[in-house]
Amino acid sequence: MKSRLSATQAVTRRRFLGVTAASVGGALLADGPARGAESDAPSSDIASTEHFWYRPQPAGLFVDSHRDNKAFAFTDGKVLLSEDNGRTWPHSVAFPDARHIVFSCILQNGNVLFSALAKLYLSTDNLRSFREITVKNTDGTDYLAHSPQNPANPGWYFHSLTGVNTWDVNGTEMLVWGNYCNVIGGATPVNIYYSTDQGQTVKLAYSFGRNPHNCDNGSGGGGATGTPLGNPDNPVICRHIHDVAYNPAENAFYACTGDFDRAEGRECHWLRGTYDAGRDQWDWKVIVSDAMNSRYKCGGINFVDGQLYWISDSNGPKPYDRGVFRCAPADITNPAAHTRLFNPEVESGNMIIQDGVILASHCAPASPLATGFIVSLDLGKTWAQYDLKEFGRRSPCRFHRQNSEGWFRVDLRSNWVTPAEMMFIKPKRAS
Repeated sequence: MKSRLSATQAVTRRRFLGVTAASVGGALLADGPARGAESDAPSSDIASTEHFWYRPQPAGLFVDSHRDNKAFAFTDGKVLLSEDNGRTWPHSVAFPDARHIVFSCILQNGNVLFSALAKLYLSTDNLRSFREITVKNTDGTDYLAHSPQNPANPGWYFHSLTGVNTWDVNGTEMLVWGNYCNVIGGATPVNIYYSTDQGQTVKLAYSFGRNPHNCDNGSGGGGATGTPLGNPDNPVICRHIHDVAYNPAENAFYACTGDFDRAEGRECHWLRGTYDAGRDQWDWKVIVSDAMNSRYKCGGINFVDGQLYWISDSNGPKPYDRGVFRCAPADITNPAAHTRLFNPEVESGNMIIQDGVILASHCAPASPLATGFIVSLDLGKTWAQYDLKEFGRRSPCRFHRQNSEGWFRVDLRSNWVTPAEMMFIKPKRAS
């Protein structure tokens, strides 16, 4: 299916903590249709393409995560919680490091887990208070962040490139995520974390080995000199984790990593992990490692009706192996059994699938589009691409599931990972 580039209705671009400038910003306070009422378009102030409506972040607030009717946001020196999809923000508490928040998750029971710099916090009372959470090793001892060479770069210990981090696993909500790190924010050990008690206890599910190219030398991504970080007993190394996802049909988790082909070995891995709840133990195995220009350098892992979907951000030496792929989970190591559903022909490592809607994005530094989106409303039968250039040159990531009014929440990053703004997208369902 030929892709379609569409001009879109103009929207005022808003930077983080921007000044109120146009009526579009007020759309966040306007009534919108409930999820499923797709025949009624949202407010005319909200911009539109043929496939979706979209709107920018509210003036002065960065909405970092949402779930159902709740939303978690921050501004200078404060975090806030809404219970009506951002129309009002009745709950807030002072938080001096708010500008450094790079991860948050609203749990099923209403708990809010969030991180800033190299610390993790939990609120169990709608932000009346919060406490710091110390991660636990597999043996129950404290897992503590390293002492950074540069206090301004303590490491992105908990930042996630994805917005979907919770799943129902045999009747229990599990929070499982991996950190995307070693680009900015300081050198960081690469880990997969998990919680089975609504964020009150967070533990290590897997710890990657010490990457000699990401030692803490005080710089944003680390280097070959400085403090080595990671599990000294694990020979598997990577730069960071792109995605962790759960397949209920197998009762198994999958993770993919990046990025480079090193003399010490490749860093693009797929891992498969199973969790024994009775013993509180994980079993992870590397199932494939491949070159950085392969389809296995990727993100956006999703499972739908037992099928595995992902999107490649293959780069490095040509030829590139890019696109949206699908296969049976058992066939992930066999490229001959993969179906390429669509090829945007650029690096695209972020994707979410919900209720038949596929929403993915371009990596801006590698794309001819300023803010590029890829969309299918019929689970990959037909495709379109859009350039929301009014947002500037941005890389969309951290796609959160639709809230109770049908809006996806999306980060907009400058370059490919530096926090900038966010936005909302609502698909137009087929009639």
